[in-house]
Amino acid sequence: MNSKIFIQGAIPGEFIATSIAKHQRKTTIGAHNIFLGQVRADQIEGREVIGIDYETYQDMAERIIQEIREYAIQKYQLTCLHIFHSIGKVRTGEICFFVMASSKSRAQVYAATEDVVDKVKEGVPIFGKEWVGEEDYYWKQNI
Repeated sequence: MNSKIFIQGAIPGEFIATSIAKHQRKTTIGAHNIFLGQVRADQIEGREVIGIDYETYQDMAERIIQEIREYAIQKYQLTCLHIFHSIGKVRTGEICFFVMASSKSRAQVYAATEDVVDKVKEGVPIFGKEWVGEEDYYWKQNI
């Protein structure tokens, strides 16, 4: 099981760049598709969101993500599929969700990425508190 699905805090750009660069050696891949989820500065009751603090039931979430990963690799004939999500506090403008699908052709990676993102958002126990001040927060609604 992939034990490095969850990253404390924001997902750094360097981590994303390194993940992409590592695939240059895999010459059977013809296409990659990347999804990056970023924390928005939404308005809640007239106050601007300054960040989200993510929590999860890590063992359960990792098991479900591994099942999603295995399903997508088989269904879409992927060469690689990487799924990472933040836990802890992530400020607005920072990356909190990173999915990278790789395959021989683009059709599979487009469909796989959308399916994987939807399945993670709908079925993985990841919860977020949207912070509107240092002490004030609202439990996030997934939309």
